[in-house]
Amino acid sequence: MKRKDLAFMPNFFDRYILQTEEDLSLSESLENTKDVFRVLKEDLVKFQDFRYQPDKWTPKDILQHVIDNERIMAYRALSLARGESQRLIGYDENEYAKNFSTFNRTVESLLEEFDSVRNSSITLFNSFDEKMFKREGVCFETKITPLALGFVIVGHANHHLKVFKERYVKNSF
Repeated sequence: MKRKDLAFMPNFFDRYILQTEEDLSLSESLENTKDVFRVLKEDLVKFQDFRYQPDKWTPKDILQHVIDNERIMAYRALSLARGESQRLIGYDENEYAKNFSTFNRTVESLLEEFDSVRNSSITLFNSFDEKMFKREGVCFETKITPLALGFVIVGHANHHLKVFKERYVKNSF
């Protein structure tokens, strides 16, 4: 997958797409993200239930959000690749966060779930041909392609890793 192959840059999602490398695969991203998580694992455990402000998510909440978002983006990519013509609904990440509980989850279980979800996304995207990657559809109010959604998956995880580093372990780097 190459960013230059995108026919257009979708509104709103550009913020995530631009946080990826030009030539990046989901499997490389999985390894890179897992490497970062390995380095940060001690900090993840140390800060796992910490909120840097009362209304902000914990590191475990961030991990759950990244997992949920990837599942949704992969579903959208599948739908568009298979020719779905209906407008796909949006989602409110804050409502999702109100309805999941990471308090009784371990960092390890969340990292295992992330690994499983990312491997599933890799398998899905590896099944797409060029025509499928370029099919256009609408997610909420934004025109987008499965190729762009692949970059969103990677860029969204990168975005939240950056937030974690800046907000929770800023003195560790």
